[in-house]
Amino acid sequence: MAHARKVTGLAMMAAALAALATLAGCGQPSAPAPAALPPETAAAPDTSAPAAIVTPEITAQIAAMAPPYNKADYVNGRRIFNQCRACHIFEAGAGNRVGPNLHGVFGRKAGTVADFAYSPALQASNITWDETQIDRWITSPQKAVPGSRMTFAGLGDPNARRDVIAYLKIETSK
Repeated sequence: MAHARKVTGLAMMAAALAALATLAGCGQPSAPAPAALPPETAAAPDTSAPAAIVTPEITAQIAAMAPPYNKADYVNGRRIFNQCRACHIFEAGAGNRVGPNLHGVFGRKAGTVADFAYSPALQASNITWDETQIDRWITSPQKAVPGSRMTFAGLGDPNARRDVIAYLKIETSK
């Protein structure tokens, strides 16, 4: 019983630390990347949003993408993007959060969203966002652009990156 309370207490503390790390956000200067939590203490994914409806239009948009994005799972990409929603939105004209608004990100030069305080490193990066650059970025923002303020540790799974990039390409162009 005492062991169960100790594990529960550790899980609660880990969840609180994860919430604080999320609030620290992508755009905060020099914040360290949050440490990965062991599986038994990791927060459960957000399942409160209704399931994404994959329309024939979405299916056609994905099929028209270059490989490997043409094999993406839109619903999985939407689910993965829930990790990003604490810092980013992609609705046109909605402003910024802790991270910049991602509407129209594909084809845009990095560090150019109005009214967002980018790191000098990202502003000097000379990146134009496309699938390849976003894939590199979300793999490890700090490795992609050393000195960036984005504290997201990265997304190691290439299929997860493929799915979220295809989802973003569709949703950020509406």
